[in-house]
Amino acid sequence: MIVANPTFDQPGTTTQIASAERGNTRSIDLATLKFGPLPATAIEGDTIAKLLPNSRLFTQAQATETVIKTNTNPRILHLATHGFFLKSAPTTQAKDGSSNLPNENPLLRSGLAFSGFNMRQGGGDDGVLTALEITGMDLRGTQLVVLSACETGLGDVQSGEGVYGLRRAFTLAGAQAQVMTLWRVDDNATKDLMVNYYQRLNKGEGRGDALRQTQLAMLKSQNYAHPKFWSGMIPAGDWRGMNP
Repeated sequence: MIVANPTFDQPGTTTQIASAERGNTRSIDLATLKFGPLPATAIEGDTIAKLLPNSRLFTQAQATETVIKTNTNPRILHLATHGFFLKSAPTTQAKDGSSNLPNENPLLRSGLAFSGFNMRQGGGDDGVLTALEITGMDLRGTQLVVLSACETGLGDVQSGEGVYGLRRAFTLAGAQAQVMTLWRVDDNATKDLMVNYYQRLNKGEGRGDALRQTQLAMLKSQNYAHPKFWSGMIPAGDWRGMNP
């Protein structure tokens, strides 16, 4: 299952699904967060779909939060979009001199953006898929989740909580392995990296080694030799080859 190139400024088709409670989300930050288009993800999604014969491709208005929630147990789940991580609320000082730590779940501050994200009109599908909502998905049997997501580490990237939140969520949902980014990544470079990665997976290379060999190839390339283009992509979970 491939979800790529969402139309962030238009609400997609919706099916009413109860969203996770977001009572303690950073509503002010989330309300002002906007994302621009990722044109290379359209090419990425289309190319990968051709490499995976039985794949289902959802793009633009069809690249919704709902379509991800309602399609359970895909062998591969590829999400090419924006990711975000909102900073924790600051620690406040009580009158007695003690510190009041923010009571916020990091799984509510980590997430992915899909069709209609910039509109966020509420309802069951608002274009925001939080890490907490991901924990409620059924991904048992999913051998690989790839977050080809620019700005996955948006926010306090030094703490690593953004990446940790999404990784933990997909693991709890049952995914065997994940590929994700530690920081903002280049749209075109990521597209080329992902296409090469899936070509190697098709040859039977392991989920971890295929990524390593792809990154080594980019290191030797003329356009993407700088580590900023490829070193932020990391594997987690089962590193071996996938079952047919």
